[in-house]
Amino acid sequence: MTEIVVRPALPTELAALNRVVEAAFLTWDLPERVKRLSLPSYRYDAADLQHLHIELAERAGEPLAVAAWEEAAGKDCPPGRHGLLLHGLYVHPQHMRKGLGRRLLQAAAAAARTQGLDGVLVKAQADAEGFFRRLGLRELPVEDAARHYAKRYWLPTSGSSGFSTGFRRRAGPG
Repeated sequence: MTEIVVRPALPTELAALNRVVEAAFLTWDLPERVKRLSLPSYRYDAADLQHLHIELAERAGEPLAVAAWEEAAGKDCPPGRHGLLLHGLYVHPQHMRKGLGRRLLQAAAAAARTQGLDGVLVKAQADAEGFFRRLGLRELPVEDAARHYAKRYWLPTSGSSGFSTGFRRRAGPG
């Protein structure tokens, strides 16, 4: 079996990445009308590549899962902390529960650590809360209901969560 590789996405792969995003999004427990109206805002485009770092997990050139992140606003992180904001984490339904989401989250944590940041901030969609809890992410309190996302989680890069960030990684082209 061909090895799964985690690497930076290329601009030429946007259509394939968006197919993964769409397939994952359509599994969410949302009303069909909400899905139809919201899906376009979840797709990535060329402008997103200017602001986000996008990684993919692939096997033999086939994208299986996608993650995107950017630097988080300091006021969104725990007090006194700085981190990356996990913009999205999507696993194609045919490849769920195979460790791909974990590997992409590990890649985000490694990127945060490399940049000297304290952790990764996650604003979780309701269907994904269990995933982040199982990995030991700490739920952050909602201190300002008008400003804070209801389900925010924090993954410290120090490793104090018990979440291992070690995995095999290959640098991507470009």
